[in-house]
Amino acid sequence: MEIVYVYVKKRSEFGKQCNFSDRQAELNINIPPNPELAEQFVERNPVDTGIQCSTSMSEHEVNTERFEMESRGINHVEGGWPKDVNPLELEQTIRFRKKVEKDENYINAITQLGSIMEHCIKQNNAIDIYQEYFDDEDAVEVTDEAPSAKTINVLRDPQEIKRSATHLSWHPDGNRKLAVAYSCLNFQRAPEGMSHESYIWDLENPNKPEIALKPSSPLVTLEYNPKDSHVLLGGCYNGQLACWDTRKGSLVAELSTIEFSHRDPVYGSIWLQSKTGTECFSASTDGQVMWWDIRKMSEPTEVVILDIARKEQLENALGAISLEFESTLPTKFMVGTEQGIVISCNRKAKTSAEKIVCTFSGHHGPIYALQRNPFYPKNFLTVGDWTARIWSEDSRESSIMWTKYHMAYLTDGAWSPVRPTVFFTTRMDGTLDIWDFVFKQCDPALSLKVCDEALFCLRVQDNGCFIACGSQLGTTTLLEVSNGLCTLQRNEKNMASLKQPGLEADEEVEGDDLGEEEGDGAQAPT
Repeated sequence: MEIVYVYVKKRSEFGKQCNFSDRQAELNINIPPNPELAEQFVERNPVDTGIQCSTSMSEHEVNTERFEMESRGINHVEGGWPKDVNPLELEQTIRFRKKVEKDENYINAITQLGSIMEHCIKQNNAIDIYQEYFDDEDAVEVTDEAPSAKTINVLRDPQEIKRSATHLSWHPDGNRKLAVAYSCLNFQRAPEGMSHESYIWDLENPNKPEIALKPSSPLVTLEYNPKDSHVLLGGCYNGQLACWDTRKGSLVAELSTIEFSHRDPVYGSIWLQSKTGTECFSASTDGQVMWWDIRKMSEPTEVVILDIARKEQLENALGAISLEFESTLPTKFMVGTEQGIVISCNRKAKTSAEKIVCTFSGHHGPIYALQRNPFYPKNFLTVGDWTARIWSEDSRESSIMWTKYHMAYLTDGAWSPVRPTVFFTTRMDGTLDIWDFVFKQCDPALSLKVCDEALFCLRVQDNGCFIACGSQLGTTTLLEVSNGLCTLQRNEKNMASLKQPGLEADEEVEGDDLGEEEGDGAQAPT
């Protein structure tokens, strides 16, 4: 029933009518300036102004028609057997089939249905000569758009005593959250009163952390569990491994015992692709790689000493500064060391000495980043000293491609998860470089001055569109790259295999310089 109200009065008989007219401007009040007040004014320089940088949201409500669901069961009986024929009795079914097959109507029906079915089968098997049957659905035409990126958010360390953002981890479901580990990596130079807390940020509310993680020692690494987004693994500065369950709060849920943990900061921690989702491993500059099960953190399940002489001498072990594990190669893992050497290991080897398979040497300092190409796992990226290098497991003598020597030290690097020819590097001068070696070999496709202080870490979102960069003062900057840098281009995989010797296992591997050739006397700047 509609409720309708009808006005029966004229408009002039109710309400006050507005009468507008033109008139000259009037001065209502005049306050002359007072010079004495200017002497009392104190100038502030600089002036910090807070700006709301969160996305504007709106809420809407709508009434929808209620929909009721009802579940019903159906009793399905095999075939269309008559009631007097038991389908479980073989003799009865054979007798019934013979009786039906002798009927003239049966033969006519089969002949008629057979011609219809034959037409459908032929139509289904027909080939359209104009259709691209094997075209990659995700591939698009190469765009002429210039590479670009823009800052979409900045997450600042809320503590007064600033720490460095040392590690980043995207939330595995939807990437709406970002976990950031904060610590001071300068040996014995941590400021007095420095907080040990690290944070989980909700990108829709960047002004305040969603959850504070409270370890006993500052976190150097922090990783989300890909199978359970409530669980995080942290590597502490004092060598312990800590585990959190965000459903239980900010305090540590599981912690390794100090006597069985690492003796140096844990620079690498990675979750394994196990059935239980509780296994992980860690690496430290004490020269050890340890495997753990978070259900029993009292001691590691396995330990490998990184002694490349294969004598298992801890005093001769190389310190691990980065760690790499690819789930498609479950028995292999790689370690980047302080000495500039990459160690390739096989976890399933019979003896501890045989677990170290081979080494790759090519950097003058610590290898801060080590990652396999997600499209070509035999090829991996290393970042150290003043260069980034691409290697092939089939060639141990030298890297197959490398960037020119930069004036600033490189601190981190990562492949794009969606484009096999794109990778990212960060530098000590606060610059983010985006490389696309199909587009340009000698220089980055795009260089961005993200901040004035050094960038320490970066992490790329799973869709390749968003990059998070952590700085020396604890500021995490979120950047969005242009579509061309996060969309797979047509025939890019084939072009990548042609550009990079070694991406195909049966090709000869030779050096290919992204920038200056080492043979031309390229030297690391001092």
